[in-house]
Amino acid sequence: MKWRGRRQSRNVEDRRGAGGSPFRRGGLRLPRGGGLRLPGRGGGIGRGGGGSILFLIIAAVVLWALGINPMQLLGGGGVAPTSPQISSGRNDEMKQFVATVLAETEDVWNGIMKSEGADYPEPTLVLFSGQVQSACGFASAASGPFYCPSDRKVYIDLSFYNELAQRFGASGDFAQAYVLAHEVGHHVQNIIGVLPKFNEMRRSMSETEENRMSVRVELQADCFAGIWGYYTAQKGLLEQGDLAEALNAAQQIGDDTLQRRSQGYVVPESFNHGTSEQRKAWFSRGFESGRMADCDTFNNPV
Repeated sequence: MKWRGRRQSRNVEDRRGAGGSPFRRGGLRLPRGGGLRLPGRGGGIGRGGGGSILFLIIAAVVLWALGINPMQLLGGGGVAPTSPQISSGRNDEMKQFVATVLAETEDVWNGIMKSEGADYPEPTLVLFSGQVQSACGFASAASGPFYCPSDRKVYIDLSFYNELAQRFGASGDFAQAYVLAHEVGHHVQNIIGVLPKFNEMRRSMSETEENRMSVRVELQADCFAGIWGYYTAQKGLLEQGDLAEALNAAQQIGDDTLQRRSQGYVVPESFNHGTSEQRKAWFSRGFESGRMADCDTFNNPV
């Protein structure tokens, strides 16, 4: 993706280094449209080896105070050479990248909403490390990127992109951009009333019904991400292989693929984001048409 040298959004709030220890446990039930959750992330420190554990905790706290993510040191490796790099600096390349992608989404959705005679209140992107407090509650990096409708902010720990590439095989800058564009898609849903309506309806739904409706919400956000991709391509910003990167990311984070990887079998009634094929199909639909009318996952088969 040709992103260097382009406008960067000012709607970026950098809270990295202010989140505290990544070993603190916490959780919340995010409103649907909340974000991308991957299995097997997070966790805590087990019993035994008290002295060593205490040393590790102290060392982790010191590293975080210096602006260094100890989980990255433990993980090793790096993202693909074509991807923006994450560093400890507050103006690192990855921050510049996501600020640029956010600016591109602003241009696209401001234009679309203007053509519909509506305003587009731009969301804020919050960068955090380890854990963060949002208007939707406390979240840790294990939550993955998420959107909070209550404060209209997208939250992401940039180390997520390392895991996306290393653990799930979804590398590349356009794969990373797709993840951010998906969360912005939830912001669009919030503005047009999709999320408020769903969050009201879910109060009277069974868990199975809620999961089914959640899939439709998530797939529409994928389709909206595809619309952003359509206009990005129209600007001539895509490079060879970019679309394949986004589709591969959609493949790797489908509910069925994630469940097979984490537990060896799938439980369809527990799906809440959509299968790999569904996610690819709806992203592709938005990418091919560029029209919001083609992203109606609620009245069309998914």
